[in-house]
Amino acid sequence: MARDERVAICNGGIFRPDLWHGENAEEGVAIAYQDLLKNVPNLTADDIDALCMSYFSDHLNGQLCMGWIIQDYLGLHNKPGYRVESGGSTSIDAVVNAYYMIKSGMFDVILIPGWEWMCEVDVATTNEMIASAADTDWDFPVGGYYNAYYAALEVRHMQLYGETCEDLGRIAVKNHNNSTHWPYSQWVSQHGTSPITLDDYWKNRLVCWPYRVLNCAVMSEGACVLLMATESKARRFTDTPMWITGVGLGTDSMRPGDRTVDYAYEGMKDEAKIYPNFVEPIKTPYPDMANFASLHIAAKRAYPQAGITNPLKELDLIELFAPYDGVELCLWEDLMLCPRGEGKTLIREGVVEYGGECPSNLSGGLTASGHPVGATSLYYTLFLYWQLAGKIKEKCGPDGLQVPDARKALITGHGGTGCQGAVVTFERD
Repeated sequence: MARDERVAICNGGIFRPDLWHGENAEEGVAIAYQDLLKNVPNLTADDIDALCMSYFSDHLNGQLCMGWIIQDYLGLHNKPGYRVESGGSTSIDAVVNAYYMIKSGMFDVILIPGWEWMCEVDVATTNEMIASAADTDWDFPVGGYYNAYYAALEVRHMQLYGETCEDLGRIAVKNHNNSTHWPYSQWVSQHGTSPITLDDYWKNRLVCWPYRVLNCAVMSEGACVLLMATESKARRFTDTPMWITGVGLGTDSMRPGDRTVDYAYEGMKDEAKIYPNFVEPIKTPYPDMANFASLHIAAKRAYPQAGITNPLKELDLIELFAPYDGVELCLWEDLMLCPRGEGKTLIREGVVEYGGECPSNLSGGLTASGHPVGATSLYYTLFLYWQLAGKIKEKCGPDGLQVPDARKALITGHGGTGCQGAVVTFERD
């Protein structure tokens, strides 16, 4: 029976995303679990009702059923345990799944260990393994790699709405400079805390036009654990619970090219009126490949639950799953922070910078702070927890980018090219 109690993020622990550490995956998860126990010193194994294991790739682990090893390594093998896997959406879906498990009354306290070890093979091999999450019948055999997919999507958005490579550079500079204030950042580990400029961006190697290296998510190995609980149990573990107030899920076609010929929906008629020289009348639920329908749909489902009607005004900060910088710009539109096509104005006018109206990816995000897939959204959810708890200075030192009096936040996650997506909103008391 569903319960009326709220569900909270209670705290978490981190094993920093980085290139090869020396520790294996189970050791990394154990270190993150030990970090959680430091943050929640009165937590015991008896308090944990179940584990939700979050990891993306059996290939990268070189091991089937890796979750069993993790659970055994943590000394929690007598607990119910299960795995969530949905590509890049894996870790946010773990949060959503645990939320529903708790909300249903099945469990009161769930531990989510998330991890990915992406650096035990070379980058080309890792990219090939990740590309197998695309359509292996039609796209993958003809060079369907995610750098190319996302570059094509961004070129389409640039064609329709007019953002420039300089706008992508501004986002890269924003994210990398944000990450220098976050000691758990992979960028800090590899490059230190010196800020970068647009000049540095232009000197960066081109990967797949319009994306340069600084626009692309880094390869990472790392781990994070989150503790989630009912309201009555959460009060035992933290004085500053972060409540889940809205959950939205959405999907889209596996192949991005199919999104222009989906005639099942009447679609958005204004697209053809605004840009008659670029597009034929659109019949999809959201404009072709230029944006992310799954995240737009997810936001439209999450916002009413959270009572959000004006996200730009009501959200104090957001952490967006953006493996490429153009994705972040598109998501500002899909989340309705601005009209479609106006994402570029948010970066040009500083709206999404620290100190702006709605800071985006203050952690540095996937392109700077790390992207160990099974831990990614756990990592950034924990960042939001510390923001809403007012603990950023405590965790990061005096230079931490604490949003003053932050009360409401949002995180997104998605898999593939937005084939599956989720939006989760949070609020503190």
